[in-house]
Amino acid sequence: MLNAIRSRQTVTGPKSLRRAAVVLAAVCLLPMIAVALAALTGGSETLEHLADTVLGRYTRTTALLVLLVSIGTLMIGTGAAWLVTMTEFPGRKMLEIALVIPLAFPAYVLAYAYTHILDHPGIVQSTLRDVTGWGARDYWFPEIRSIGGAAMMLILVLYPYVYLLARAAFLQQSATSFLAARALGKTPWQAFLLVSIPMARPAIASGVLLAVMETIADFGTVAYFGVQTFATGIYTSWFSLGDRAGAAQLALGILSVALVLAVLERSTRGRAKYHDSSKRQEPMDPIALTGVAKWGAMALCVVPVLFGWVVPGVALMIMGLGSEQDLLSPRYLAFALNSVTLASIAAVVTVIAAVTLGYLQRLDDGPLSRISTSVARLGYAVPGGVIAVGLMVPFANFDNALDAWMRATFDISTGLLITGSIWLLVIAYMIRFLAAALGAYEGGQVAVNANMDMASRALGQTALGTLRRIHLPILRPSLLTALLIVFVDVMKELPATLILRPFNYDTLAVQAYRLASDERLEGAAVPSLVIVAIGLLPVVLICRQVRRK
Repeated sequence: MLNAIRSRQTVTGPKSLRRAAVVLAAVCLLPMIAVALAALTGGSETLEHLADTVLGRYTRTTALLVLLVSIGTLMIGTGAAWLVTMTEFPGRKMLEIALVIPLAFPAYVLAYAYTHILDHPGIVQSTLRDVTGWGARDYWFPEIRSIGGAAMMLILVLYPYVYLLARAAFLQQSATSFLAARALGKTPWQAFLLVSIPMARPAIASGVLLAVMETIADFGTVAYFGVQTFATGIYTSWFSLGDRAGAAQLALGILSVALVLAVLERSTRGRAKYHDSSKRQEPMDPIALTGVAKWGAMALCVVPVLFGWVVPGVALMIMGLGSEQDLLSPRYLAFALNSVTLASIAAVVTVIAAVTLGYLQRLDDGPLSRISTSVARLGYAVPGGVIAVGLMVPFANFDNALDAWMRATFDISTGLLITGSIWLLVIAYMIRFLAAALGAYEGGQVAVNANMDMASRALGQTALGTLRRIHLPILRPSLLTALLIVFVDVMKELPATLILRPFNYDTLAVQAYRLASDERLEGAAVPSLVIVAIGLLPVVLICRQVRRK
């Protein structure tokens, strides 16, 4: 009798989780299916018009930007990771943490800061003209508002992806292979290239692909610099030109590329482990650098720190002090309240969805749970603008159809019930950042031993009871990390917010973008500083975990 009761309890919990997982997977797939259908029903005329006008330019610009960011993040992230992990030089302990801090900065915030510094009226060119006596046309200076400038902003905030994954890979490598190469007469540099880099290649490739996906998804930086990519093309087609079919077809193109990159990233992560035939795991003693090499290594690590957050951080603070923006005014308090409200609701909803999917996979690692989790992970590869377009199309049609039926039947106008609310934004955020929450949750599940589950079930707890009484208390730190990561990502998200936000419902990110678009950079510095300050929270947590491990 007791076994029968337990059997019924075992089925009841996972069954409700299975239904929830199917719903979550369907919600995550909805924008992708909607974009594909809207693009296919747009007609060949729209596609031909895009091909004749902007498609080639968008493709070339996006490809060049991706190439530059890939090379930059690869070189800076891998080089810095190797130096702070495998060598000893002054300031190494401090720099290994400082190199992660640029993750707190959105790329468009760096764009505002460096435009204020390097543009024609900025302090650098003004000082140059004052010292030399040159006029505006007497010298050449690199143009910050260019594809090169956009690539540099993205490199400075995205190289930590490569740095973190490469550093983890280097820390996991045994010293035996490296020392064997040294014993065969290879220099440290040759051993690094021939042994350490090939062993860490999957982790490095995974970091570069993450940076590439963020580059494709970026809107704020390229839009402010006037660089025409697929991300800006979607927004321009949707709002400026009113061409919904064209926007959907552009979104389908970028969605296809993003999904291919997601598959590549998952495959490289799956190959991120190597077998050591010697079965000897000896920690690598850092190589003590001397002379010029010591100071050169320090300089190479200081440069991305200096330009990644020290210079823009100081510039933003000076700009903010010189602006007339008052953070305590009712208007700014409304912006902050909107941002915090959206981020809080989205974080809670996303983490609940992550716990649902992650716990189901732990209970029943069958096809349903694996497919649902895989579909949920696709969102991090899909740009916010694509998700926004994919949600706007079906829900706008639903709202219009419902309003027409209510008018015809009851002579009542329902208006925009869904597309005019913040809940569509929350859904977009959940789809976009569910993979990040899943990663944090699954990382914490390692601490929950399978024996705990069996003991709980033997004591009569249901599957959901075990989750509530055993898993959630143990996973509290991981869940807090997931909440903070999603919270900060939502605070920084710009394209989805611009497209889906209700009328007259602006956030700090939207306010910063609007002021920067009007060339009021000092005013844009104030909301940007708030976003960066909040973004430091998960970065501090990441740094603590890195140091602890």
